[in-house]
Amino acid sequence: HVQLVESGGGLVQPGGSLRLSCVVSGAYTYSRKCIAWFRQPPGKERDGVAAIYTTGSTYYADSAKGRFTLSQDNDKNTVYLQMAILKPEDSAMYYCAADITRCEVAVVGGKPRSGDFRYWGQGTQVTVS
Repeated sequence: HVQLVESGGGLVQPGGSLRLSCVVSGAYTYSRKCIAWFRQPPGKERDGVAAIYTTGSTYYADSAKGRFTLSQDNDKNTVYLQMAILKPEDSAMYYCAADITRCEVAVVGGKPRSGDFRYWGQGTQVTVS
């Protein structure tokens, strides 16, 4: 079983920044895997934002390019999503997800596909207002 715990969400003004964290624990902690971020605004579908592979390769949806940056600390089993120049339309519940797969398989056009990830966190709320 794999556990993912997100943190770092909150209320921020437009133009501000936030850093989300996703801590991975349990089975496959030290396996090569793809970890992705998704977001779901109220009343809308969950949408892929970005993904990072264990080796450090990163992938970004168009909505995230130039504003969001992924990084990881393998010693802490943590992936970070640094978000800058936030806009009201970035408001959503943000989820991290993981699976034992290469990101090239789970990402299309820079956007991770939710159906390719079996393990999900509970989410952290980001509100830009």
